Amino acid sequence: MNYSFFIAKKVAAEGEQSFARVIIRIAVIAIALSITVMICATALVSGFKREISSKIFGFWGHIHITNASVYENLLEESWLDKNQEFYPHLDTISRVTYVENQKIFGREIKRIKLTHGGVRHIQVYAFKGGIIKAKDEIEGIFLKGVGKDFDWQFLSQYLVEGRAIQMEDTVASNEILISRTTSNRLKVDVGDVFIVHFVQNGEQLKRSFKICGIYKTGLEEYDRQFALVDIRKIQQLLGWKEDQVAGFEVFLDDINDLKPLSEDIYYNHIPNELYAETIRQKFPGIFNWLDLQNINEVVILSLMVIVAIINMITALMILIFERTNMIGVLKSMGARNWGIRRIFLYYAAYIILNGLLWGNILGIALCMVQKYFKLLRLDEENYYLSYAPIYLNPWTILALNAGTLLVTLLFLIIPSYLVSRINPVKAIRFD
Repeated sequence: MNYSFFIAKKVAAEGEQSFARVIIRIAVIAIALSITVMICATALVSGFKREISSKIFGFWGHIHITNASVYENLLEESWLDKNQEFYPHLDTISRVTYVENQKIFGREIKRIKLTHGGVRHIQVYAFKGGIIKAKDEIEGIFLKGVGKDFDWQFLSQYLVEGRAIQMEDTVASNEILISRTTSNRLKVDVGDVFIVHFVQNGEQLKRSFKICGIYKTGLEEYDRQFALVDIRKIQQLLGWKEDQVAGFEVFLDDINDLKPLSEDIYYNHIPNELYAETIRQKFPGIFNWLDLQNINEVVILSLMVIVAIINMITALMILIFERTNMIGVLKSMGARNWGIRRIFLYYAAYIILNGLLWGNILGIALCMVQKYFKLLRLDEENYYLSYAPIYLNPWTILALNAGTLLVTLLFLIIPSYLVSRINPVKAIRFD
């Protein structure tokens, strides 16, 4: 057995003097608190980004296929033919291969990769802006027309009252699904009927709608502006035929496949006059805001690692000074400086691992409490969520533990150099 490791085990088993014991406990607590904060921070940031992204993607889809001439404007009243070769068969696309450029040591390397999933669903849509007049209240609104191919799975989880729109085969439904925000502002409820005013070709049009349900996604800027209706109502208002739509919304199995699948759809599956664009490109503002959360995460992790390093350096130096006599004896017996330094590095690793163990227990426990009991609440108007979401990734937790252990030990190599400065003759007489 490695004698450095053997002595480190003996030293750890025997314990230290009262002062050193206090310092070691402080170091363990500091490591535990650091990893606890890191686990909670990464879980919160990951959960926050996943929840917001899933809401946006669920409402709009991952990829939009529209006319190439109007792709910049989501609400542009321009139509394309619904009868396309890729519709509705685009959802048969499974995993596809793509080339990714990576820079390694300054050199660009091309790697062939495979997407995590494929296309889950495709559906048509259309938009028309109008003004709702209900009782004495007036509200501007965009009506999003959806067809029978609409996937209600996402929106059903945000239905707070009523039901989804029921679409008949022959007649366009006059039902409408509005948000809780719109309902409160107009002072209407499920079952109420109101008039929506439109302007088309310089002519004012009126249509009556009956509220069949109320939803609340928490995305206030979207909830405030949009309501869902039968797409045939929008087609009638715009003077379109039933096979004319504004575009197609494509939903993917995995968000991480957004770029490769959008490129695959654009180059291999749709005609040249159409354009495929990701929702990130259409609404870059909110996704840039989400990406800023990564900076907060990095700052928190860096600060916690620094705290752990400072505490461990202090603990290591005290351990070395309190074991001066042992160091002198080992040197007099022929032990090399690096071998003795390894004793203290092994001991430091034991302290760090002890702190990581308790930190993981505490951090995961706090995350689970928040995940199931939602004790930490948020202002939904500002954060789009009513509570702080949690997403625990085992690989992330493993990386945090391994990274903390490795980085802290690397920084402890420098203060362990104190061992080589100790004179064995003076150290043996040291009391």
